[in-house]
Amino acid sequence: MKRKIIAAVAALSIAVMGAATYVSAQAAESTSPLGAPGVDASTFMDGALENAITTEDCTLTNGDETKCYRITVTGKPVDTKIGPFCPTTTSTSAADSGIWLDGSKIYDADGKFITDLAEIYGDAKWKLYDETGKVNVTDTKEAFQGAARPDVAEEYMYHCVEGKYEWTNTGKAVPISILVPVTPVRAASSTTSQGADLGVTLNGLVIAASAPVDAILGAYTIAAFDDCGGHFNPIEGYHMHAYTNCEGASYGSQIEDPNAETNQIGYALDGVAVFAPLDHDSTIQLDECNGRTTEKDGYHYYAQSPETNRIIKCYMGVTAVDTSATAGPGAPGMAGPLRAILPIAGGGAVLVILGVIVIVRRRKRKAA
Repeated sequence: MKRKIIAAVAALSIAVMGAATYVSAQAAESTSPLGAPGVDASTFMDGALENAITTEDCTLTNGDETKCYRITVTGKPVDTKIGPFCPTTTSTSAADSGIWLDGSKIYDADGKFITDLAEIYGDAKWKLYDETGKVNVTDTKEAFQGAARPDVAEEYMYHCVEGKYEWTNTGKAVPISILVPVTPVRAASSTTSQGADLGVTLNGLVIAASAPVDAILGAYTIAAFDDCGGHFNPIEGYHMHAYTNCEGASYGSQIEDPNAETNQIGYALDGVAVFAPLDHDSTIQLDECNGRTTEKDGYHYYAQSPETNRIIKCYMGVTAVDTSATAGPGAPGMAGPLRAILPIAGGGAVLVILGVIVIVRRRKRKAA
């Protein structure tokens, strides 16, 4: 028993050390509607949902008790092709490889990109290929599992990392669920989440948090994305970090008419719809979370440009506390949720989500 207690305290200590956001439900929060219509099950593509959307009682991060939707996606896109990811040689073209995005720029992850890495990142150690021009690619389950984790195995440094369903922990697509408020509620201020999944797409995927680019580059690896902005990790399987409309670096949504709209691509954790990005040169005014309100769609977000390595910038609404064991199982190396629930005195609990700590205290009043 003593060992278990020590292990639990140690795990919590590690999470606290990595904490990026601290949210206390004791703080006053607005509970007015956000003006978003909420989740519409009919917007999901056929085959995108693992099972029908259900409704359950839930507690929001501001302590309000309300109703939420449980949405579980299949973890496999129903309308797009997965891959390719890494180039096989230094002469592989962009058409036969994926992309790389590092938070500031998006690249075609072709053969030339591999040879240019030393110049791009200003470090002569960058060499992911041999004398024949063959690129070091994780081409086995052992190599993928050894590279797609925070502490990259030394023998898999200097590799371009790619995976497939057969190499994940389950060997198949991973259904992942999220819990979102039935009625999106306005938060007192915008919030971000650094370690948890951000939402789901209409074609069956989880919208992951930012890929840990610094850790990936620090191991002299490139965790290549395909042209749809997704890649694999051992635990969550295939997931999205960027929305590109599967057009790679050339993507841009040319909308200037304020009454026009891009296509809806998914829902955020606060229940707000997410639409495809606007073009870099768009003059449409958005708020701090890339959102706006229109007569037709109410309040909604736009995905950020692919190079930012984060689809949903932040939340204007309150999210739900998800204590379900069926929620996304977490992902070492390539971001995914890891949840732990620890009760605290006086009621409520400490929810740890990969370094994001939320103290939840129940309040009896209902959300608007």
